[in-house]
Amino acid sequence: MTNRSRCSMEPGNEQGRSGSSRRGFLRQLGLVGLGAALPSRSLPGFAEEMAPAALTTSAVRNRAPLARNAFYPLPLGAITPSGWLRNQLRIQANGLGGHLDETWPDVGPNSGWLGGSGESWERGPYFLDGLVPLAYLLDDSGLKAKAQKYIEWTLSSQTADGMFGPRSNDDWWPRMVMLKVLTQYQEATADPRVIPLMQSYFNYQRKELSARPLSSWGKFRWQDEVLSVLWLYNRTGDASLLELARLLHAQGHDWIAQFADFQLREPVTAERIKAAETAGLKEFALSAHGVNIGQAIKAGPVWSLLSGSKADRAAVLQMIAELDKFHGLPNGMFSCDEHLAGPNPSQGSELCTVVEYMFTLEQSLAILGAPALGDRLERLAFNALPGAMTDDMWAHQYNQEPNQVECSLHHKPWTTDGPESNLFGLEPNFGCCTANFHQGWPKFAASLFMLSDDDGIAAVAYAPCEVNTLLRGRHVRVLEETSYPFRGTVEITVHPESPLEFPLLLRIPSWADGTSIRVNRQMQPPPAAQSFARIERTWKPGDRVEIEFPLAVRSSRWFHDSVAIERGPLVFSYGIGEDWLKLRDRGMTADWQVYPTTQWNYALVLDPELPSLGITAQEREIGNHPFGAADKTPVQLLARARKLPVWRAQDGVADPVPQSPVSIDTPDETISLIPYAAAKLRITAFPQLGKADHAKPGSSS
Repeated sequence: MTNRSRCSMEPGNEQGRSGSSRRGFLRQLGLVGLGAALPSRSLPGFAEEMAPAALTTSAVRNRAPLARNAFYPLPLGAITPSGWLRNQLRIQANGLGGHLDETWPDVGPNSGWLGGSGESWERGPYFLDGLVPLAYLLDDSGLKAKAQKYIEWTLSSQTADGMFGPRSNDDWWPRMVMLKVLTQYQEATADPRVIPLMQSYFNYQRKELSARPLSSWGKFRWQDEVLSVLWLYNRTGDASLLELARLLHAQGHDWIAQFADFQLREPVTAERIKAAETAGLKEFALSAHGVNIGQAIKAGPVWSLLSGSKADRAAVLQMIAELDKFHGLPNGMFSCDEHLAGPNPSQGSELCTVVEYMFTLEQSLAILGAPALGDRLERLAFNALPGAMTDDMWAHQYNQEPNQVECSLHHKPWTTDGPESNLFGLEPNFGCCTANFHQGWPKFAASLFMLSDDDGIAAVAYAPCEVNTLLRGRHVRVLEETSYPFRGTVEITVHPESPLEFPLLLRIPSWADGTSIRVNRQMQPPPAAQSFARIERTWKPGDRVEIEFPLAVRSSRWFHDSVAIERGPLVFSYGIGEDWLKLRDRGMTADWQVYPTTQWNYALVLDPELPSLGITAQEREIGNHPFGAADKTPVQLLARARKLPVWRAQDGVADPVPQSPVSIDTPDETISLIPYAAAKLRITAFPQLGKADHAKPGSSS
């Protein structure tokens, strides 16, 4: 199989927007703020009548005594994706994202989250956590109807004591995920049944936690529920919710302390986990678990809203720094297959961790306003996220590797995972990622712009979209047109309903020294890299901002002093020839092994004295699959390289990348490097030829 795409770009069922909304009507009646007075089933058929609320809502700010955010996320529906990003969401909707319930029993008609006797734990909520934002971002009536079935059952499942969800379990953890779903759904629809359900459930949980405290997954993921608790507090002002948040924190794992004295500096193998448990550390595995850590990185910023502590606010950057130092990989991830696995680029990262890390960064960026978090978010969104999926999003990997030379049934190199871990398929290794990966693209799209604490608009990440929001009591529409990250130009047009003074904040990445900004063709002061450029003026309809990011090729250093090649937020890889072998059919999709058809063991010949290290960039047309179709990528890099015969693979896994610099006298070749996500078999971290060897016999230099 050489063509990994099986779906054409068929138009979806997308309805147009309406300037009026059910939310505006409800506000006039006072029902949005007083939803707690309504019984949960008081409005049958309510969801079918509701329209997108983007034109009538703005961000909800933190109530005292919570600390203030730097930025406030816009409600779901305020941002509409366009261009390549909308295309990407439509591919997801045409793939597993829109059809999983039709082909996978775990979220199908017998799901416990539809009242059936099937899977009743996390998989239904995980699926909805991506399906709900996807449906409303695309304004797709078919996807909304799918999601509504689960929503209706969930809203009707609440018992008199406040508990909701399947009766077959009382685990706090899956309900934490469903609370995330309900907050998004309420923002998009203003359904008045959501707030009373959440209020009743939180009252129940607050009373129950003393007798039934957090344990297992819930204990290590407490910060995700605190987000929902504070979401509700900001809408109701009920002080008992702050009491619940403090109780969740007290019963939850102390992630900040774990990373303040970070001991997990080596790969966490099954043997190490067993030894820890023998020594009485029964929860050691959960503290080293990749997905738990991806979620936990936001624990400091989230808790700082209650604590007000600068140390808590700073914890996120310290946690990321520790992970980068001991487990960092060139695609922006830390290794976790499925526990922390060290910096060898032949180790993998779980796809659940990718999307949870993205959500963590989106939330942490809102709280802190740190531009470095936006850099990392884009690195994941444009590399690690699409890199673990086929072009048509009908199959995904559980684990992806930056140096991935084969996807087949082998036990290496995983620390604690099984032999199917890097296959592309329906549910390789374990089905959590099958349900959970859907949140990645939609939540990224919904987080591109936020409102600043001083009544401005902030572009925190870049992709084509349209924003509709209320700012200082007036409707403002912002249109972003761009082919970023494949091109460096971003054009933003501001359309306030009438002239309006406010600041526009533009994130300048750390790699973007030399960025230029023009407003209505007038050059602005040069912005500093890794900052938010601030443009404060009275904006008039049609004012245009042009950003030009420099996309010079650069290198970064990794394991054994290997090098990765980057351009803007994109990481580049050598794309190994691929032979796709179907392992088995899986309903509407299939499981695939991928074998190499070309050699891959190259060392790069880089010259730091030449522009862009001697690497040439070639831009090409941006097609329907910008992160796939390896022979048609929007940009490729041409680099000098030499084969390194001593670098080999064992059992389908590339040996650790040799220590750089390497000395070899094989002939120079010109190789093509393509965006990481387009190369499903790839080398991303390369050995580098020593400078003294550049002119050895056999070289063309």
